[in-house]
Amino acid sequence: MKSFYTLALAITTLTQAHAQDIPVPHSLTIDKTLSPSQAKIMQETTLSFYAFWNTGKKQYLDKVISPTFKDNTLPEGRPQGPTGPSFASETFRKAVPDLKCTVNDLLITGEKSTIRMQFTGTFTGVFKDQKGKGQHISFLAIDILHIKDGKIIEDWHLEDNLTLLQQLEVIKK
Repeated sequence: MKSFYTLALAITTLTQAHAQDIPVPHSLTIDKTLSPSQAKIMQETTLSFYAFWNTGKKQYLDKVISPTFKDNTLPEGRPQGPTGPSFASETFRKAVPDLKCTVNDLLITGEKSTIRMQFTGTFTGVFKDQKGKGQHISFLAIDILHIKDGKIIEDWHLEDNLTLLQQLEVIKK
């Protein structure tokens, strides 16, 4: 029960006007060795990062990304450092402008958050040379965020790119 109380506290401390931007995890597990203030910082940082992925609003990213951020699983073509997530979001939103991010599971342990999420939307834009025909997009991803002093200093991520590329009709099923 304490986990859910802490989550509610983290969400209410973020502005009410932006509450609809912040994904609420379907499942939340918090390391009981964390102090309430550590748990709150970890939750707020993590949820702000996924509010960025849910909306594309850079204010959420700017609030939580460290100037020394490192992407440990950097895809080809994406810049390293704090501009990488913004570049990825802007690029993908050109293909799927209504992109949404649902946080299915959030696990907070020590300085790390592990997140299992689902991205959904409609492919109405352009991805590489492929023009969208209104296809529904739905794929899973897993992230591990390393957070220190309320800032994301590094991450690891794995997306179900096979499912995504099939839905975009870039590759055949």
